[in-house]
Amino acid sequence: MAKQGMLSSLCPRKYQVFISFRGEDVRTSFISHLRSALSRDNIKAYMDDHNLQKGDELWPSLCQAIQDSELAIVVFSEHYAASKWCLNELVEILHCRKSQGLAVIPVFYEVDPSHIRKYDGTCGEAISKYETYFGDKDNESIQKWKAALAEAAHISGWDSHSREYK
Repeated sequence: MAKQGMLSSLCPRKYQVFISFRGEDVRTSFISHLRSALSRDNIKAYMDDHNLQKGDELWPSLCQAIQDSELAIVVFSEHYAASKWCLNELVEILHCRKSQGLAVIPVFYEVDPSHIRKYDGTCGEAISKYETYFGDKDNESIQKWKAALAEAAHISGWDSHSREYK
């Protein structure tokens, strides 16, 4: 906890935690428990389903929230990669990790980390659909998404299958 306090005093942030997740997969399961635990410990977390204000433009608000956070928790779930919003958040999170030292903890919720790292399973299916749909016209975005998935899957995080850090 001392480190958290040091971070807050050196570069005060609006949020202690930004949570990136695919709502359809985990909103009423894992995220509801995580939200309760963070709230119980008085940790100020940003989740787009609660913190996004009516009338706000989505993407600029999400980017600002990521930049205004000390830590990002990325909850990889079965269909995380099927969401362009999630993938764009992930790219921004990893950019902030490099540019401003944002701490990142991946959570592999009911998915194998190697499926994210190697684009296997539903993650691979989603990437293949993007490649087929967009073809060459949006290849730059697809390459950024793939690089971000691989990079994030190499960060030590929590694997729900093994119940331990990986």
